[in-house]
Amino acid sequence: MDNPMENISKKQAIMNTALTLFVNQGFYATSTASIASQAGVATGTLFHHFPSKEALMTKLFLDTKHEFADHLKQHLSKDDSLQTNARNIWFAAIDWGINNPNKESFFQQYSMSPTISVEIREEAMNSILGFISKMLRLGKQQGLLADYPEALMLEICHGQYLAASRFFIDHPELWQDEQHREASFSMFWKALAI
Repeated sequence: MDNPMENISKKQAIMNTALTLFVNQGFYATSTASIASQAGVATGTLFHHFPSKEALMTKLFLDTKHEFADHLKQHLSKDDSLQTNARNIWFAAIDWGINNPNKESFFQQYSMSPTISVEIREEAMNSILGFISKMLRLGKQQGLLADYPEALMLEICHGQYLAASRFFIDHPELWQDEQHREASFSMFWKALAI
């Protein structure tokens, strides 16, 4: 009989190893055999948990998005204005990327990749990060944000986040500079505001 804790640790080892290999080698150059070998498990064990490399990548992508969303939600307050909440989660998002460089690199490589289906990307944006859609709708209702199509606004937010986080990962010393931090949020906010 399988030990459930052993299965969890093997599954997590597979996911951790896959993350590192996908970031360092790319999705296509990373074989399931190399993931299994470096994770210290049999290839059959990998396929027991994930029927394909694509399924592994999808699970890794969605789990990372959940972790990211949970981190952002910790920085929201019902007592703060929409702009203050947006600023708080903007800074929290970039902090998360800087503090989780492999996961952020994974986002950078795969968020817009054709390897991830449109359905999975939409699940990530509309379900996992659904609170951002609610913020956009609230901002429109309050007359703070332009009345652009919501799906397009979400993509623009996502693209701005990826660009800003890449910049600050490449230049971490500038994330400590107040002028750069504030400018990054100001540019983000002005792209959406009326």
